[in-house]
Parts: sequence; structure tokens; C-alpha cells
Amino acid sequence: MVGTLRSRLTTATVAAACALTSALTAVTASPAAAAGDGLQRELDRLVGAEGGPPGVVVVLDRRGHRTVYRSGLAVVDPRRPSPDDHMRIASVAKAFSGAVALQLVDRGRLHLDDTVARRLPQLPAAWGAVTLRQLLQHTSGLPDYSASAPFIKLIQENPRRHFDSQRLLSFVAGEPLLFAPGSRFQYSNSDNIAVALMAEAVTGRRYEDLLKRLVYDRLGLRHTSLPSGYELPEPFMHGYVVPSTGAPEDVSTAIGASGAWASGGIVSTPNDLVTFIKGYAGPELISRSTREEQQNVVPGSSEPPGPGTNAAGLAIFRYTTRCGVVYGHTGNTLGYTQLALSTADGSRSMTFSVNETLTQKTNAPLFATMRGIQEDFVCALLR
Repeated sequence: MVGTLRSRLTTATVAAACALTSALTAVTASPAAAAGDGLQRELDRLVGAEGGPPGVVVVLDRRGHRTVYRSGLAVVDPRRPSPDDHMRIASVAKAFSGAVALQLVDRGRLHLDDTVARRLPQLPAAWGAVTLRQLLQHTSGLPDYSASAPFIKLIQENPRRHFDSQRLLSFVAGEPLLFAPGSRFQYSNSDNIAVALMAEAVTGRRYEDLLKRLVYDRLGLRHTSLPSGYELPEPFMHGYVVPSTGAPEDVSTAIGASGAWASGGIVSTPNDLVTFIKGYAGPELISRSTREEQQNVVPGSSEPPGPGTNAAGLAIFRYTTRCGVVYGHTGNTLGYTQLALSTADGSRSMTFSVNETLTQKTNAPLFATMRGIQEDFVCALLR
């Protein structure tokens, strides 16, 4: 299967791939939405559409009460997706790097105006003026290592190749900034690699250890991790490539996580992820003053775009829907499409997890359908 996949790994596919059961305290969950529910019918329509994903699971959390909607299959056999299934969360992992960095800001270990030159002097001098704030908001101008020809070549040769996280930015170390720092928005996987390296530099701890101490342990996330290999913990929601003809191809373990690292390598479950996003977008992890900085937005869209009108905060996006404003992050990687969002007070949160890569480029009509359904779920969440 890896050999078949290697032939599929075009530049666009690799860029998408790298843009790469919780103990619920005082939380009750309904086992499933009623079959006649309009939202359930919408999910069934998404799964049943031409080229639609094999499965989807949505978790709505309203002040600690969880409602689970699911349709289709977690794996192409008769097992339905579960909110306790592990999955690749893709670029939603960028919000985790924000959670680490902004807590270090609260503790005085980092400052939003800290520069690359000060905290990461080993990186190119031409990048030296870039600040932590600009990295978190994708206004840095750093070239995207995951779109570089040498990186893509290595992934095409061996999709499960292990990369040294400390050297991921070396793929673009010879390139200048794409624009003057702070002058405009451009989504780049390099940004969150640099954020994690800054966190390591000021603490002397591995980023994986910081995630555990500052995020997993604080929020009680028992099924979330940042692996370096290609395997997923059991049980997991299998990810697929769905061809126009023929059976879906299981790509769950086709690509290793080390090439995405802090930009997209985290594995979690829908239940853990809904707990994380309400902690990060809400008041649980960071101070009020830092949250004001986090949610001070500029024009910019998550990748893929989230529901409604998008704007970019610090490792978080504001989604202005027809029913109200929420904050969160999206993600795409090979076999998975993710959305996690919350209200600003953390009282209502949601995850929307699909086991197929859905993008505007690969299937624009189906992607538009999915975004519309996501907005309908946001409206249900806020009612």
C-alpha cells in the first residue's frame, strides 16, 4: 500500500498532508442523536454524496453535556465512528503550540515581541526580526518548509521517513522571508515549528514534555499525544483516500508524524479535542490579558477555511457565522479533515471529524457542502 501511495504523493497532496476514551469529569454524553434529527440527516447526506467520506463524527458540548452525531463508518467494515476513536488532528495541532507558547507568555518565560534573533539565533539572520506574535498569527513571512522541493522529494521516496524536528526548518534556511514581517497574512507550517522551538529554547524541555505538562495534564487529556512514527493507537478512526471509482484506500498509517511535528502531528480523539478547544479558546488555560491578544484578529483564513467568515488570531481563528462568533482551528492531512471550535467563554464547544481529506482543490462542491453543514452545527451549538 505504501508503494501505491507513493505514486499519489504529488506536491499538493504532500502540502495538505503536512499542513499534516477520555475520563470525562462531570460530563454526560448522549449516546447518539435521534435518527430523525435534521443534523443527522445532513451528516448522512455528506457521507452518501458522490466522493463523500466513509465516516464522520461530531461532538457538541454544551456546558458539560455532550451530544454525539455520527454517520457512516470509522473503518470500511461494520464499525461506526466513535468519539473515543484516535485520529490525526492535522493543523488543529497548531492550536496546541499556541496553548504552550501563550502559557509561557503568562509565566514571563516568553514575550509576544520576542524575536527569532533573540530566542533562536541558530536560524537564518535574515529571519531575525520575526516575532513570536507574527509566528502565531502567520504574518511572519517564513517560507513553508513542507512546500519545499527537497522535503517533498524525501516524503515521496519514503512517506514514513523519520525527520529530526530540530532540522525541519533547514529545508528553507537558505530562503529569504516572503514579505516584511507583520505586513500581511500567509499560512505557513514553518511558523508553528519555530513557535515550538522557541518554547524549547526558553524552558530547556522537549516540546512533547511541554505539551504533557502544560496542556494534557492541565485539561485531563488522556488520549492525546505527539508521536514520531506512523502508527495510531487503538481504536482509531481510519483515514481514507476516496477515488472517483473503486474502493476507498486506507491511508491511516501511510505517513509518519515527525515531518509535521508541531505544525500537524498530534493524535487525539473527538472527546479529548472538544475538551482541549474549550480550554484554549476559553478561560481555562491562559489569562484574560493574553486571551485578548490571542483573539485580536487580522484578515486571514485557516487551512482549510472554517465556517463563515474567517479571521486570524494567535494560533486560533475567529469564525463569524450567521448565528454568532466562535473561535477554533481546522486541519487537513492525508485521510482526515478536522474542525474544532468553542465560544469565547468556553461554555460551548464542538468537533467535526471526517475520515477523508476534503479540500476546495480536491472536491470543491463537496467541501462547500461540508462547510454549510458545519455552520448548521455551529448554529445548533449556539442555540
